[in-house]
Amino acid sequence: MSEMIQLDGLTKLFGQLTAVDNISLNVDRGQVLGFLGPNGAGKSTTMKMATGFLEPTAGTARIAGFDIITHPVEVKKCVGYLPEGAPTYGDMTPLSFLDFIAEIRGFNGSEKKRRIGEVIEKVRITDVLTQSIDTLSKGYKRRVGLAQAMLHDPDVLILDEPTDGLDPNQKHHVRALISEMAAEKAIIVSTHILEEVEAVCSRAVIIAHGRLLADGTPEELLARDPNHNAVVIHARTEHRATLESGLAGVGDISEIKDLRTTDGEVRLRVTAANGSSIITDVSARIRDKNLSVDELYVEKGAMDEVFRQITKLDAGEEQSHA
Repeated sequence: MSEMIQLDGLTKLFGQLTAVDNISLNVDRGQVLGFLGPNGAGKSTTMKMATGFLEPTAGTARIAGFDIITHPVEVKKCVGYLPEGAPTYGDMTPLSFLDFIAEIRGFNGSEKKRRIGEVIEKVRITDVLTQSIDTLSKGYKRRVGLAQAMLHDPDVLILDEPTDGLDPNQKHHVRALISEMAAEKAIIVSTHILEEVEAVCSRAVIIAHGRLLADGTPEELLARDPNHNAVVIHARTEHRATLESGLAGVGDISEIKDLRTTDGEVRLRVTAANGSSIITDVSARIRDKNLSVDELYVEKGAMDEVFRQITKLDAGEEQSHA
């Protein structure tokens, strides 16, 4: 089965509040889906429903073909879930906690020992195994929570802010671990760290006010930035007029904007109306007319800018319908 996670019209109401509004999406084995949205967008509520921890008001979810309502035990066998805050038992040590989780998952003897040893090594918590969880840093607590989610080697991982509280080196390690597991699993990663999407995700969705607003690969989302494929040129200030006149009429150029002028240097951004690639035409014109340029490069767009545009648009629609 390629479609390991199937959400169909998933909706959750809390009184008059619509926390999740008719979300439908599928995640295949081999995909890492970045789940993005502002605070209060409905990300955690969606994941709680997808894992069977929260019953939907309408719609359904299937994990590895099992319906979360009619086959809740089978669903939980297939899922590794790292919830927000990674709740654990503070008076336990990481070792005793993982031993407890392994027994709940039905492992014992040498198999239990092997699985615990493997996840301890993978998430790098060897040096805190005998400390009480309450005394651990936020980063270590997060890694203990990740260990319990991975312990039974599930086909589906649903991770809510997996790198929250980790230092840069630890974040790099966890991202590498997710990438390593990706080929054999379907993984959802909820995160507010937009660079994480580009680092580990093969696909991303953006939600706000409980609604699905965008769905695509990171590259497809970046292409929605107005500055995607723009060419930035660094040159001496005295060459600005020559550059602008020399580039006039090139291909699909729609605008040449002064980004910064300082200390005798100017930085210009050359953009195309349709976001098409203009670097070849711009480079050819610079070469043909022997224009004086110190540096040029292509902007790929910024995920945070795309995120702001999409969520601001949704907020504007909300206000217009208020």
